[in-house]
Amino acid sequence: MQYEKLKKQIAFIIEIDKLKHIFRQTFLMDASRRENDAEHSWHLAVMAILLSEYAEDEHLDVLRVVKMVLIHDIVEIDAGDTYCYDEAGAKDKAEREQKAADRLFNMLPSEQAEEFRILWEEFEACATPEARFAASLDRFQPLLHNYETKGQSWKEHRITGSQVLERNKPIQNGAPLLWQYTEELIADAIDKGYLKR
Repeated sequence: MQYEKLKKQIAFIIEIDKLKHIFRQTFLMDASRRENDAEHSWHLAVMAILLSEYAEDEHLDVLRVVKMVLIHDIVEIDAGDTYCYDEAGAKDKAEREQKAADRLFNMLPSEQAEEFRILWEEFEACATPEARFAASLDRFQPLLHNYETKGQSWKEHRITGSQVLERNKPIQNGAPLLWQYTEELIADAIDKGYLKR
């Protein structure tokens, strides 16, 4: 019984290696190439540990946040990455991701499958302090990359300052001080011409 459980877990570990092949629109901070989902998730996990003191809730369960950010994009193995400013792609995103979650998480032993699904749904619902903080980091990280690359992806997609401001407003719900910093970055990016007004 234990051996069968181990085999399922190993199969899942092998399957999630595919996350390294899902490339995002975000460029690495040296602008050399696009970031993949595994790199993004790792970056968020480190950010969750480093920046947890800025979460809206001082009693934040940091381990829960780390788990959420590490698994939140696993569904993109099947569903693909949908660019956050892609309105057409957003139309069926939820449906694609639900189907992916059904397949991928159910590869695990039932108890772990349930835990991963609950964490993923919590992140998507953004209703708990942990999910709001995780979502804040998920929005801030690509913004920081764009700022550091002088707006490379923003320019490529002709994104405006108002679009970036609107997209990132939820940061204030999970990390108010981080939102203040975000507003300053956006204003500076507009002033420097990284973003269109």
